[in-house]
Amino acid sequence: MNLTTEVAWTRLQATLQGLVAALPNVLLATLVFLVFVLVARWVGRAVGTVAARAGQEPGVSRVFSRLASWGVLAFGLLVALTILIPSLNAASLFSALGVGGVAIGFAFKDIFQNLLAGLLLLVTRPFRIGDQIISGSHEGTVEDIQVRATLLRTYDNRRVVIPNSELYTNRVVVNTAHDRLRLAVAVGIGYGDDIPKAKRIILNTLAQVEGVRTDPPPTVLVREYGDFSVNLEVRFWIDPPIRREAVEVQDRVLEALKPALLSAGIDLPFPTQQVLFHNQTEETDGDRTRQREGWPAPPQEAAAGSRQPAAGSQRPAGTSEELRADS
Repeated sequence: MNLTTEVAWTRLQATLQGLVAALPNVLLATLVFLVFVLVARWVGRAVGTVAARAGQEPGVSRVFSRLASWGVLAFGLLVALTILIPSLNAASLFSALGVGGVAIGFAFKDIFQNLLAGLLLLVTRPFRIGDQIISGSHEGTVEDIQVRATLLRTYDNRRVVIPNSELYTNRVVVNTAHDRLRLAVAVGIGYGDDIPKAKRIILNTLAQVEGVRTDPPPTVLVREYGDFSVNLEVRFWIDPPIRREAVEVQDRVLEALKPALLSAGIDLPFPTQQVLFHNQTEETDGDRTRQREGWPAPPQEAAAGSRQPAAGSQRPAGTSEELRADS
């Protein structure tokens, strides 16, 4: 029992002596790391200032500032480790990092991929902070372009975090890339309406709608003959090309077009369907190579067909007078 106690006490004393001996190294390593933290902050601010003066975007300046700070901190950590562990020299440290770098690279492949994609996005600048973009099923305003991901604020005030690698490799629609945006609304008029007259009324109405640009001028095109209407496409331009402006101008255009067209006698037809039954007494009825698929036969053809029953049809014996007489 006494031997065990003496061994434990000896080990405890050796540990305490080792801690006391290493205390100066710990304090010195901590002090050196704190100095590097201050230097990293100063370097980050300096890099950000230089990038801003060089005309870079705020997002680019911010990322370069962060990378410079992280580089200084990583170097400070290596210096602090060599002070804390005297047996650890630069050669052994870098050799360990070289061996472990392969494993770290495989483990953090996605992080490094997003990091590189973020740098490329900031350098190539396909979109900027404040632009309104569409990526996949997400649409909104770019709030920040970080090293790993891009923050998108949707129009209903939700935040979407999109990895930079997706934005760099997939299609992205930038709605605010230019200073103007073209919108289009569909208007259906009746088949009996005068198309040139409807176009003139629409263009005159658009000239009075707030937010619709006159240069380039609005246009009205006939797009198709629909099931129940002649469909027109009304195109016009707005400035600035932001989502709120687009929704508000579209609302004003549609609100102004309805009374203008109705007051001019232009019909805005509802969806209707017309069901036409074949005249079953026609001679050609039942013959798929001759029967009509629409309007009934003219009166003279219908009268002729009523005297010649279709093939395969069954009629009761006797004439209609005879049937009435028998009844």
